[in-house]
Amino acid sequence: MMKNVLKYFQELIQDIFFFLNPNQELFGCGYNKGKIIDIQCGINHSIMLIENEDENQNQNPKRKLYSCGYSQDNGLGKKNGNTYEFTEIKSSLFENDDNILEICVGADHNLILTSNSKLIVFGGNWYGQLGTGDTNTQSIPIQIELPKLRFNENIYDYHLSCGENNSFLYYSPFLSSFSNLEEDLIKLFRRKEFCNISFKTENGEIIEAHKLILKYRLNQNQNQIEKLQEIISSKSVKESNQIFEMIYSNNSKINPKLYSEIKEIINSNEKIEETMKRIYLNENENENEKYFIIERKEKQYKFPKLILIMRSELYRGMFLSVTEDKSNKVTDYSELSNKSFQIFEYWIYSNQIKEGIKITQEIIDEIKIGIDYFQLNQTYPNLFDLLINKFNNQN
Repeated sequence: MMKNVLKYFQELIQDIFFFLNPNQELFGCGYNKGKIIDIQCGINHSIMLIENEDENQNQNPKRKLYSCGYSQDNGLGKKNGNTYEFTEIKSSLFENDDNILEICVGADHNLILTSNSKLIVFGGNWYGQLGTGDTNTQSIPIQIELPKLRFNENIYDYHLSCGENNSFLYYSPFLSSFSNLEEDLIKLFRRKEFCNISFKTENGEIIEAHKLILKYRLNQNQNQIEKLQEIISSKSVKESNQIFEMIYSNNSKINPKLYSEIKEIINSNEKIEETMKRIYLNENENENEKYFIIERKEKQYKFPKLILIMRSELYRGMFLSVTEDKSNKVTDYSELSNKSFQIFEYWIYSNQIKEGIKITQEIIDEIKIGIDYFQLNQTYPNLFDLLINKFNNQN
């Protein structure tokens, strides 16, 4: 394999000349054919991104993708088995006027970001790391349909990142994971740590859900939950996810056949906001199921659990500690002044600083103390950083 790789690189630099002067300084000139943009390696495969391979292409140089290595896990982007030299991965997805911006390689899966904002994936998918909605491996590149995004801030940077069995697409600045309740709810049923009811699909895969939401979305009837269990048991993971997306968001993308099976048990005419209001206006509902109770200065504050769970990208560390010790009370908010607490509370519900309130250094210091007390998970931007960024952007 090494011999073939050396031969390939010799061909790439055949029109480049190097000069070494008496001071041991190296100079080069010539046609930079096949400029290598990036090389990345998985466990048993390598991916290379090359620019301007075509000598006749002087403007907007085209980038091409090459791979080599072991193909059992489909990480090479083609169907012709193991490859012991770099060969081109051809796909209509990144041809024509589209160009490859960035590649990212995991253990046996690959992500490609194009100039037309396409996210293209291929390779192993044992844990759903390709984001296709299933666990089927992909031997050739396919495009991932991303949800429509709404931005309140300009995007200044982007970066792809792959792990062994997961993938991420980061943008910054990063204020919040989601923009509305429906997006939050769709994500919620995939978060095992916050779910309390399980559904088994036809092939034995488990889908987690939140019982309190289902109780209201399925017309507050336990028999309807049992009926939903029966329906899910005969569906694939993909179909089951579509059903739950419909339940949580009234998303009309669900196919008519699936909808006809669940329309009798789901309250599909109600908006998600109305569902949330019904949950929290129902005085008979278990208080411990609905709220986290925060005590400060001899006063109790009730925070809706579902909203906090959906906002947990920012507040996970704070409220997981509450659930782990089986307690519903957080007692050390006494260090926050009333104004700081109002800002903190408003941020949780709106992801915004309350209009008309000037953030002083004193308030920032107070909120920072409160956040440090709860030891927020540093994987995510914490509230203090977000407040600082928001404050700086307003001034």
